[in-house]
Amino acid sequence: MRTQKYTTVLFDLDHTLLDSDASEALAFEATLLLAGVDDPYQYLPTYIEINRALWAAVERGESTPGHVRTARFEQFVVAVGLDLDPIVLADAYVDGLGAHGELYPGAREVLETLAGLATLALVTNGLSDVQRTRLRRLQLDSYFDAVVISAEVGVSKPAPEIFDIAFAMLGMPDRSTVLMVGDSLTSDIQGGNDSGIATCWYNARCQAPGASDRFDYQIHSLQSLPGIAAGDGLITDGPLSNQGANKLLPM
Repeated sequence: MRTQKYTTVLFDLDHTLLDSDASEALAFEATLLLAGVDDPYQYLPTYIEINRALWAAVERGESTPGHVRTARFEQFVVAVGLDLDPIVLADAYVDGLGAHGELYPGAREVLETLAGLATLALVTNGLSDVQRTRLRRLQLDSYFDAVVISAEVGVSKPAPEIFDIAFAMLGMPDRSTVLMVGDSLTSDIQGGNDSGIATCWYNARCQAPGASDRFDYQIHSLQSLPGIAAGDGLITDGPLSNQGANKLLPM
């Protein structure tokens, strides 16, 4: 076993720092109420299924965030049989996503602590107007030396190219000193692995990893991150798998 100090930490935003479930639910409710739909929440599960499938296509390189912006509502109105304009819904929903949603409890304090230990950057799949509005509203810009949003750079996680862009913006740090933190095994963790950097899976829901999932750290609380960055956490000499090797850092 060895310890490793990280001087650069890359963060995902949605479902890692930001309570995106609440943001999406509130934005969806506001959008459908504005369109005159009663009881919007009855339609939320259908929307979530459509939205997730479209973002999964983005991860596979088969689509783009700009396509998702309207396509999710084009598919949604057909699926639930609502006579509504998907473009109007899409515009209202984007506004709602920017206006709703808060950081997870303790996330800001973790960023403040980490900012004194490492250079921080944000690498996020998403729409520019949504993520930029969130960053301004939540006053997050000051924590990050680089912000990379997939819709702005034309490539999405897990593609290594989006990480290359972040590294260039940060002055090409030594990749052995970089840690990627995120909730998505297929996006954040796979992308970090493919880019040759250490990865930390934020597994707040205590999910079991798949047979082929590999990561260096698994945490259930963001409060564990300063210890990892400072080199106080445990890490094995090689990538971890789910075959009995993953170690939870002390909470």
